[in-house]
Amino acid sequence: RSHLNAWSVERPLLGAVDLEATKKLHLGEKPFKCMVCGKTITQSSGLRRHKKIHSGEKPFKCMECGKTFALSSGLRNHKKIHIGEKPYKCMECGKTFAVKHNLISHKMIHTGEKPFKCIECGKTFTHGSGLRRHKKLHTGEKPYE
Repeated sequence: RSHLNAWSVERPLLGAVDLEATKKLHLGEKPFKCMVCGKTITQSSGLRRHKKIHSGEKPFKCMECGKTFALSSGLRNHKKIHIGEKPYKCMECGKTFAVKHNLISHKMIHTGEKPFKCIECGKTFTHGSGLRRHKKLHTGEKPYE
């Protein structure tokens, strides 16, 4: 039985839209593209959420410290800082993280992976933040404003 046919048999309760999104997710298809940064995303709802990052809209506020977030997941992850929860541990060096994505990003330090590349000069970076800071050198913007 083919991979795609398995979805219709094993997941009969999903609606047609959910089924298509699930197929795209598992096949790695990302048909929705952010026109600002070029990031591709599996679902239109994910693209709508992603766009908040660029618009500056941050409707989710931490009641503990007042920090605001574009996404509810950002607030949820942030709250772990206040309670000291760090369930994600690097097996290489033992460093712990509150957010899984931060562990994944951290692991690139050990592997030497630098997936973020400057299109102006070709310099590569481990983290997107390093590339964003670097790009300011090309635009003449001050890097720490």
